[in-house]
Amino acid sequence: DDRVFVEKFIVDPRHIEIQVLGDKHGNVIHLGERECSIQRRNQKVIEEAPSPLLDEETRRKMGEQAVALAKAVHYDSAGTVEFVAGQDKSFYFLEMNTRLQVEHPVTELVTGIDLVEQMIRVAAGEKLAIAQRDVTLTGWAVESRLYAEDPFRNFLPSIGRLVKYRPPAEASKDGITVRNDTGVQEGGEISIHYDPMIAKLVTHAPSRAAAIEAQATALDSFYVDGIRHNIPFLSALMHHPRWREGRLSTGFIAEEFPKGFAVRVPEGEVARRIAAVGAAIDHVLGERKRQISGQ
Repeated sequence: DDRVFVEKFIVDPRHIEIQVLGDKHGNVIHLGERECSIQRRNQKVIEEAPSPLLDEETRRKMGEQAVALAKAVHYDSAGTVEFVAGQDKSFYFLEMNTRLQVEHPVTELVTGIDLVEQMIRVAAGEKLAIAQRDVTLTGWAVESRLYAEDPFRNFLPSIGRLVKYRPPAEASKDGITVRNDTGVQEGGEISIHYDPMIAKLVTHAPSRAAAIEAQATALDSFYVDGIRHNIPFLSALMHHPRWREGRLSTGFIAEEFPKGFAVRVPEGEVARRIAAVGAAIDHVLGERKRQISGQ
C-alpha cells in the first residue's frame, strides 16, 4: 500500500537496555540499565552496568518507560527492554527480549540480586519480595564475551579440542570481584553445531576505571590453547583510550578498527623484555628436557 513508515536517524547511537522483573500479581520493577554499545556486526561484545552516559534523571525516565511497557502486556519473569540512545541522552524503544539476557551478570553484580533465583520464585507464583525503592546500584561491572574465533583472520570461527582451559580464579577480594560463567572444560570439543561462546568474564569494582582494570588483568590471566579465541581483541579493547573514557557508540569497533584487528608489533624496551622472557622460558624448558633424558 501507500503507507510510509519513518524512523528517526540517530547519529552515533548507543545501545542501552533496562532490566525488568515482574511477578504474576501485577508487580514490576526495573534493576537499572546495561550499556551494550561495543558491538561487532550488531552482536554484543562487551557490556557494562551502569552506563557511563546516563544520569539519574535519564535512568529514572528509561526505567519508568520499561516498567510501563511490561505492565501493559502483563509481563512476568525477567525481561529486557532495549533502547537506542543518542549522545544527548534522548532514547527510543528498540525491542523487548522476554528472556534472561547473556549479559545479566553485570546487573546481578551491581544490584546484588540473583535474577535466576527471582525467575524461579516468580514461576512458582511468589510475589516479588523486592520493591523499586529496594533497588540500588553499587559499583561498576564489566563483562567480556569470550568466543572461539580468530580476531586476526576477520573473526573466523574456530573449532577443535580445548587442549588447555585455565580461567582466572573467581574471587571477591579488596572490593574487586571476578566471575567467570562458562559451559566448557579442558579437553572438551568446540563444535560448529553450537554457539562459539567459551565464557563470560565479569569483573565488579567500586568504580568504572577499577572494573576495567580488573577486567584487563583477568583477561591477561586467561589461558586457552587448542583453538583460536578473541581474548587478544578483548584485551586491546580494555586498553583502548576511547573505551576507557566512555565515548561509546555502536560503531565503535568499525570506527576504531576499520581494517580489522591486527597484531601490534612490540618495539624498543617492550620488545627487548619479551625477547628476554622468551629466552628464559626456552632455557628452563631445555633444562627440563635434559634432566628427563639424562643428558
